[in-house]
Amino acid sequence: MKTQFDIESVLKAGKLKNELEYERALIADRKLRVLCKENSRLKPVRKQLRDLIENYEDKNWSSSEINDAKLKEGDLAELIAEKERQFIRSRKELIKKQLKKYELNQQDLMTLLGHKSKTHMSELMNGISPFTLNDLIVINRLLKIDLADLIPTTLSHRRRSQIKKSIQVIGTKKVKLSSEDFDLALT
Repeated sequence: MKTQFDIESVLKAGKLKNELEYERALIADRKLRVLCKENSRLKPVRKQLRDLIENYEDKNWSSSEINDAKLKEGDLAELIAEKERQFIRSRKELIKKQLKKYELNQQDLMTLLGHKSKTHMSELMNGISPFTLNDLIVINRLLKIDLADLIPTTLSHRRRSQIKKSIQVIGTKKVKLSSEDFDLALT
């Protein structure tokens, strides 16, 4: 499961596949609304995303399709997407704080990470595009930020269920997952 919305892959796919992608797209759209004021090149991206959102709503949220299960799925997806948004916001603030501490700015970080575009760097910081694992390791080492504060550690409900079943199949009492282990699982 992707733990962060990747707008490029969604636009390439040409559709939103599920409720979680839909909720993530809504958050990305709000961020793009602000970023478009700074960079007009993002307007067509936002337009494409808006079209995908509208198509998803038309297909999946017509009044005849709405039932309790659909509402529950929507509520859960909204909760997950909001927790991800909060994580990204917190990570951004932490990175900015550490940049300030080391008398660096976002453009310096862009150079350190080997990126060429201010727009792309802004997209990374705002969660529109995902950082690569390599980017996060560089940030960890240079800015002394704990990896746990940089990398989302969410587990999907499906993956948690798979882990629980696997532990039962193995039949060990030594490997356990506590509620704290699943605290960031969100479901």
